[in-house]
Amino acid sequence: MVERFLCLQAFVRVAETQNFSNAARQLGLCPSVVSSRIKQLEKYVQASLFHRSTRMVVLSEVGHAVFEECADLVTRMELVTDRMRLAHGSLAGTLRIQVLPGFASGHFGRALKDFCDTYPDISLDVVVSDKMVNPAEEACDVVFQIFRSRAENVIERALFPVRRIFCASPDYLEKHGTPFLPADLAAHELGLYSGNPTRHRLIFRDAGGEETAVDLVAKLRSNSVHLLHDFARSGSGISCLPTLVCGDDLINSVLVPLLPRYELHPQLELRATYPTTHRGALKVKLLVDFFARRFADDLPWDRALNDLDPDRSVA
Repeated sequence: MVERFLCLQAFVRVAETQNFSNAARQLGLCPSVVSSRIKQLEKYVQASLFHRSTRMVVLSEVGHAVFEECADLVTRMELVTDRMRLAHGSLAGTLRIQVLPGFASGHFGRALKDFCDTYPDISLDVVVSDKMVNPAEEACDVVFQIFRSRAENVIERALFPVRRIFCASPDYLEKHGTPFLPADLAAHELGLYSGNPTRHRLIFRDAGGEETAVDLVAKLRSNSVHLLHDFARSGSGISCLPTLVCGDDLINSVLVPLLPRYELHPQLELRATYPTTHRGALKVKLLVDFFARRFADDLPWDRALNDLDPDRSVA
């Protein structure tokens, strides 16, 4: 019975990822083991479950007919097993996580420590990267990223808004002046994130809901928010940064927030993205729920900023 469940589990993973190697990475197995289990299952049902080619693996007619039921069965079995282990205090294993560099230091690290204290037998394998990935293809259990995934085999959960703000050092503003309107930014040395969904065009929305679109030319364009942070701190120019990266510097007046009466649109969100194959995985649910609760109502990097005088940047 156990062996048959393992074969069904392999079948579901291959069907979801459409790739034997990716399925094997998710399961922590060699591709040959996954292939062997699929062959065992096909021998048992006396039918081919996949059409195989050198580039892709797709479900056969028989595979399509049974996939949903198999996926539900595997999900329920994995969830029940994990709940039994958790109740016994023995839920263990490794969670493979990818997280954005801007979130990885500071707040994320402290949250991970508290998660590990709560679930000491769960190990974490964390990759820090700006790269947009499909977790099903990268064998990641959870990816924390801002932009929506275009993949069909993932589930996304929004955790909290990511507020962006233009800021600069006091020295830079003393030498080059302070922008009062979005259009004023065009006269300054700018550091902009290369992954901006609207590219060089930024849309500002004021308190009344009126929008202003401005095309900006960057002195420095990068996918590294930490490099853009250093660009602003060094007095080289004005950077557009997430407050979760520069919040402490804004509070301590190392950087000055600009255009405080405007918000950038569209508003971004940090999302937890994970493969549909993990929809019932208890370890994934525990991690995502933990972060959702941790940052549900109180974003520490925005807390003090909300109390700042909106005219502080032009004083």
